[in-house]
Amino acid sequence: MTRAALFDVDGTLVDTNYLHVTAWWEAFRQAGHLVSMRAVHHAIGLGGTDLIEHLLGEDRDTDQDDALSAAHKTLYGTHFDRLEAFEDAGKLLRSLAGQGWTIVLATSAGGAELDALRAAVDADDVITATASADDVEEGKPAAEPVAHALELAGAKAEDSVFVGDSVWDMKAARRAGVTPLAVLSGGIPREDLSEAGAAEVYDDTAHLLASLKKSAFAGQ
Repeated sequence: MTRAALFDVDGTLVDTNYLHVTAWWEAFRQAGHLVSMRAVHHAIGLGGTDLIEHLLGEDRDTDQDDALSAAHKTLYGTHFDRLEAFEDAGKLLRSLAGQGWTIVLATSAGGAELDALRAAVDADDVITATASADDVEEGKPAAEPVAHALELAGAKAEDSVFVGDSVWDMKAARRAGVTPLAVLSGGIPREDLSEAGAAEVYDDTAHLLASLKKSAFAGQ
């Protein structure tokens, strides 16, 4: 039996959510849109086009979407050489791999951004695969990204656990039939994560690592 430990990356393994917030805020500002940082923060975890639609609405000028995404990518890219993983992020992945779990990342990042994130986590030796939003028709909160990660792991939903930091992560995992665990390191309130379907909530990767024997990972 293959057991999959699926992980979101931004805000879950690597401390990047607020960098994304300021990059998106500036991208919107440059395009003439005044969007509050609070609103942007709560949208982090959605794919780029979905985030733009969530914040600007379906009736926006969609011709701006590519330019907004490009501006965000450029602004965020200035941080690539100094991204920091959360405490014990790599150790958590290695501990689970040592217990027989197949580790798969589920992220919308790709290219140089993904390379920078993986370098920050520094656990490539135990990461089996990465499920990218580019590989699916619908991003989180749809089930498809999590289902794709399960396919890459060769695991069933009932034998797997998903760890994320956003309400979109929790909803996607629930829709895919995977047990969702949440971490507070992305800045989203505990109540919001629980309401979205989190089975358990931890402060961060270090807290989850210290709690593994009492977590959903111990019950699989």
